[in-house]
Amino acid sequence: MDQQHYDSVFNYNGVFILHSGCPMEPTLMGAVSSSCSNWRVSSRSFIVVQAPDRGQLHFKRYHLMFSLTGGGKHNFLGTKRWIEENLDHAESSLLHENVAFVLCLDTLANGDQLYMHVSRPPKSDTPMYVFIQHLDEVVSSRFPWMKTQLVHKKINLVESTVAWEHERYSLRRIPGFTLSHLEDPKSELRGSLLDTVSQVDLRKIKRNGIIIAEALARHMYNFSDKSLPQDVQLFKGRLDFHDSRISSLMSFLTSVPRATQLMDKEPAHILLINSLEHEFKQYLQQVHRHTFRQDRRDPDITFFDQMNQPVVMYRVKPAAFDLFLGGCIMAYLGIVYYAIQNFDYFYRKLKAAVKTKLH
Repeated sequence: MDQQHYDSVFNYNGVFILHSGCPMEPTLMGAVSSSCSNWRVSSRSFIVVQAPDRGQLHFKRYHLMFSLTGGGKHNFLGTKRWIEENLDHAESSLLHENVAFVLCLDTLANGDQLYMHVSRPPKSDTPMYVFIQHLDEVVSSRFPWMKTQLVHKKINLVESTVAWEHERYSLRRIPGFTLSHLEDPKSELRGSLLDTVSQVDLRKIKRNGIIIAEALARHMYNFSDKSLPQDVQLFKGRLDFHDSRISSLMSFLTSVPRATQLMDKEPAHILLINSLEHEFKQYLQQVHRHTFRQDRRDPDITFFDQMNQPVVMYRVKPAAFDLFLGGCIMAYLGIVYYAIQNFDYFYRKLKAAVKTKLH
């Protein structure tokens, strides 16, 4: 792991999809995001968000979906396939309904900056704009030393790769943005192979998790009235983030390598995916796992299994033979060059010798 890019461990390729829709039983739910390979766990929680007994707050209803996708380092392949399945092949899907916005989490394990990457600046009357305002309020009131900034980057349709995960949704006209502590999508931290827990600041993971959770709760409960204190804390006491819980989860998630091509082959990797699914089922009412296999005739990406590669050995001539052969070639070229340069001299000598022989 690099210092911020907790690839396939914590909130990398983690997605919150917020819908307006029908309610079920009122509750507050949470989950930890993780990205593994060649698989997808999509969890759906139907939540009715009821405001407290205040006249100025309104009754809101939302569907809140937590999504974990694989293949993040491979052009967000898991996200691409899941969107295609739900939009192109599924007759009934939440993505066909009114999606408020999609929040993608990327590289949130370090840094004191939060950049909100968008493909198109949100309008002031959209849910995404209101959520960003709540996010700024939480940061300014509880963590004033942090920096937040909206970064606008258009999608380059000519390129075959996308810079951020939300661009996969934006290409299908689904509003979304990516939250990260990195400003540049080409930062070396996003492509680092030093994927170890020692490079992660657990305190900043907790802080960023609190910011996101508080902003989501304020948005769903419509805490936008100016009479409410900006530094109000919703997640405290029994709902607080526990350091021991985060630390133990990080240790488990980093106990095995999480390369994309290994996730469905070794027992330790299969146990990791099953454990993540079990973790989701403790908090969410509906949990589904989607496994995608690549088309063998036209794969999006090809993985080479180095475990089964044959070893090829060649016998070659020694270096002295190459030196001898090079000398012979140089001598031959020298003779040819000398003959060409003195062609007239050799021609006259040959002609005189022929005449002498004839007489």
